[in-house]
Amino acid sequence: MDGVIGGIAIVARELLLFAGAGLLLGGIDDLLVDLIYFTRRLTRGPATPLRSWALAAPETPGRMVILVPAWDESAVIGAMLANALARLRHDDYRIYVGLYPNDPATIAAAADVAEHDPRVRLVIGPRPGPTTKADCLNAVWHALERDARDEGFAVRAVVLHDAEDVVHADELLVFDSLIEGRAVVQLPVLPLVAPGSRLVSGHYADEFAESHIKQLVVRTALGAGLPLAGTGCAIAPAMLREIARRRGGDPFDASSLTEDYELGLRIAELGGKGLFARVADGPPRSVVAVRAYFPATLPAAVRQKARWMTGIALVGWDRTGWGRTWAIGDHWWRSRDRRAPLAMLVLGAAYLGLFAEAVVIILCWARGAALPVTDPLLGGLIAVNAMLLWWRLGVRMVFTGQAYGWHEALWSLPRFVVGNFVALAAAPRAMVRYLLMLRGRPLTWDKTDHQFPDLPARS
Repeated sequence: MDGVIGGIAIVARELLLFAGAGLLLGGIDDLLVDLIYFTRRLTRGPATPLRSWALAAPETPGRMVILVPAWDESAVIGAMLANALARLRHDDYRIYVGLYPNDPATIAAAADVAEHDPRVRLVIGPRPGPTTKADCLNAVWHALERDARDEGFAVRAVVLHDAEDVVHADELLVFDSLIEGRAVVQLPVLPLVAPGSRLVSGHYADEFAESHIKQLVVRTALGAGLPLAGTGCAIAPAMLREIARRRGGDPFDASSLTEDYELGLRIAELGGKGLFARVADGPPRSVVAVRAYFPATLPAAVRQKARWMTGIALVGWDRTGWGRTWAIGDHWWRSRDRRAPLAMLVLGAAYLGLFAEAVVIILCWARGAALPVTDPLLGGLIAVNAMLLWWRLGVRMVFTGQAYGWHEALWSLPRFVVGNFVALAAAPRAMVRYLLMLRGRPLTWDKTDHQFPDLPARS
């Protein structure tokens, strides 16, 4: 073996050893979550399902209020509002839409619906956009508080939605029943697989299926804070008022990129009880959930994942710390939330190591040289990680199949690679954005373009 091949072989071995050790730690971390979940299922049996038609009637009356922040959403906000008004089954609700004075197209689209239905209330904020989603929500919140005081109505729960969401007909009935005695209730989010983008948009379906069927169940069982999805969640107004009091007037942190994630942790720190509610609504696999299209192109997916990574793993670490002392379950899950940048470093090393190893094999074949002997430690790491990978793929298929059926479960296998590519591409963008924020760059709403499906007005 000549010097060139030997040098590349050394680089490949060191990269793969580093990656193998990192993947082993991450694989064991994921395996622990799986073991806790399946052990609970085996020892306790399936949880008694909540059913939308059998929920208890609310004890305390009040108006359900939906907050929808909207910046540059003229393409979807009209359809979203019309669809929500046609679907929602509840006797007393109002939809507040947060708008910006320099976004006339979105104002016009929302106004077209508001003109014909008094349940839609438009709130044009004082500052031109884009600011942050939390800043927009604060403007809407203050408008709601003024209306409640002036009109004399009581707010039962504040429900958060995005401008592209497809609401479920029974969600307000579910929230109205389950918010009793709780600070927050979160419904599952089921991304729609966009036509023509089964790989890119579909990988969100796989990730949310596993997260919202398994991970949040384990997280809450261990007493860790319930991070909100930013949509499909109902919050008790008393909790929002308490957070606003402690924060100087605003319940949503306008300096946050991922205000939903941080809000959920903040509610837990204040002792608020949270519930992740999977409520059956009839057909097999069908639950009361929020559905929406997620980014369908690679550039859009990379932008969104970079924002999540920046807000949760980087800025979120600075902002939220480690929470309650000796809350081991919460600390573990916060560490899992923040492992994405390191995981991408490990994954990048793995791909580079495999590429270097392939180069060595090709050069040895071309020159008729013997292949270098595999390091026994490296061989062991590869074998163990291969078993963990197959387990991970199998688990992903199980939960995707539970939410979407066997056809999408099969698609989850190639989408696993797509998800890795998106995350790898998002990591450097997230790091650059984080460094710019440390140097004082102001936060803005780094949103992606949305689309709304052509759906009938039913659940």
